[in-house]
Amino acid sequence: MPSVRRQLAAVTAVLALSVTGGAVTGPAFADPREIKKEAMATGYGGAVSTVDPEASAAAIEVLRDGGNAADAAVAAAATLGVTEPYSAGVGGGGYFVFYDAKTGKVGTIDGRETAPATMPTTAFVNPATGVLYAFAELVSSGVSVGVPGTPATWERALERWGTLDLDEALEPAIKVANRGFVVDETFRQQTLDNKVRFSAFPATASLFLPGGDAPAVGSVFHSKDLAKTYQLLAKKGTDAFYGGPLAAEMAATVHAPPKDPSWVPPVTDPPTSIPALPGYLTTADLAAYRTLDQEPTHVEYRGYDVYGMAPSSSGGTTVGEALNILEPFNLGEMREPDGKNPGALHHYLEATALAFADRAKYLGDPAFVDVPTEALTNPLFGKERACAIDPKHAATPKPVAAGDVSGFDGVCTGSPAAAADEKDTENISTTNLTVADKWGNVVEYTLTIEQTGGSGIVVPGRGFLLNNELTDFSYTSTNPEDPNRIEPGKRPRSSMSPTIILKDEKPFLALGSPGGSTIITTVLQTILNRVDLGMGILDSLAAPRASQRNTLNVTAEQGFIDQHGESLASYGHTLVLAGDAFTSAAEIGAATAIEFGPGKSMTAVAEPLRRGGGSAMVVKPSP
Repeated sequence: MPSVRRQLAAVTAVLALSVTGGAVTGPAFADPREIKKEAMATGYGGAVSTVDPEASAAAIEVLRDGGNAADAAVAAAATLGVTEPYSAGVGGGGYFVFYDAKTGKVGTIDGRETAPATMPTTAFVNPATGVLYAFAELVSSGVSVGVPGTPATWERALERWGTLDLDEALEPAIKVANRGFVVDETFRQQTLDNKVRFSAFPATASLFLPGGDAPAVGSVFHSKDLAKTYQLLAKKGTDAFYGGPLAAEMAATVHAPPKDPSWVPPVTDPPTSIPALPGYLTTADLAAYRTLDQEPTHVEYRGYDVYGMAPSSSGGTTVGEALNILEPFNLGEMREPDGKNPGALHHYLEATALAFADRAKYLGDPAFVDVPTEALTNPLFGKERACAIDPKHAATPKPVAAGDVSGFDGVCTGSPAAAADEKDTENISTTNLTVADKWGNVVEYTLTIEQTGGSGIVVPGRGFLLNNELTDFSYTSTNPEDPNRIEPGKRPRSSMSPTIILKDEKPFLALGSPGGSTIITTVLQTILNRVDLGMGILDSLAAPRASQRNTLNVTAEQGFIDQHGESLASYGHTLVLAGDAFTSAAEIGAATAIEFGPGKSMTAVAEPLRRGGGSAMVVKPSP
């Protein structure tokens, strides 16, 4: 397994637990660097998987002290706000899915960011020229900042399902923020990837570019201002975030992004432009923000009950529809003599292309758009869409057309609807965590500030980055028929796909991932690996990935191209290496999962390598 990514940094104010090999083993220890990063841990009494051992340790501490899965998930998420500040934090939003062992029901919280009430549908258009702003200009601007939902999500999750108050759940994160954590290669590289735009904002540069450079690997990074922000929330609750001085400071920062007036962009090709466009967030928007309690999406697949996140996320409907499309095919029997299964992978890629066509056509905020959720997750609709898959050839040309939800019977007839014009601008960052407790409660929680580094704008003196989530609205469209166009108060469409799977009404598997629109395909591919292709859960999660999102080419990791590129080319698939202009990584996702075994055993798994490897832990290794 890879070495520890987030080793604890000091011998003072240590967490009150000892962890070796992914399990709690005894009393507090003198050197907190004894916490080791493991990609898999099997045991009892509770389990957690995150990208970071600090966050996993925070959750284990809560579980060990009698807290439940909801309590532990909030503690882990708050800690990720410290150690993974470029992926999550109080300046963003997310989706929280909870399995309640007492009732046997799955519930969800939509904590997605919202567009400010005064944001016009033409916000992405330069009024002086009538032309769209460059996307890179919107990314690092006030225009891209939505009303954050993360603090409200934490509070609501604890109200509905938790046993701790917010101040208790924030204690581990405050400890980590005050004593600091050790910088690893991933944190340094993510900082370097954002160095140019971070340097334009003094508050951001002061925090993340001390001395003008990214923190050195092995140095201790402190988040004293964030600790104070958490302490404020612990003392006064989320009213101190959505009102009062902090709310006024956030609104002022968005209205006049605090860019260094003497900042000179470096010579780059293309040239770097950060006009720091003013945004629309107001204190009234913050005061009006509310999370939404929602019913989950639900489909049945191979005898499993698969629950996901309903719109405003497109994750639950798109994963669910793709599973329904694949249900008629026996993917496991498509294996060839050499052990490879290009036929199953071909069907997977074609199913996601079809599901993404429907996502683009129909998905948006249901408060503004009549989203046909029931139709999209109906098995007959999926069966009818499956008729479009040629078992030997990839559909051309792509993008393929959307299905017609106005009438379907599972029979291979009918005409497709018109294709939707969609430019994918959802970024690959975000983070995910999976938690289970000794009572059988389960949490799957995906949270984000959108791009790695969000808007790049730190609220001065508060220690956290603001999101750039509003770039998830359709970038090029002001068409009233576009379900994801900008509208005041609207939640932009998301691909976050926190998923909980039950077998015989009991938890079987919980999983989720970051990765922008590739979240959907990462979750789906992991399910297929485990359920259809017979892989163990760690192999299912670690296997090389590919993502077909109704585009001409298939985005893939190098390992997937090496293993399957030639065989899939015979079906007509062209694989291209993953990656974008905002990151140096060529990875897809960074998933977490817990599988539930006999005798109340749990196997937590995290990435062995992606993002430097994740952290899986259990409360105890034996009953």
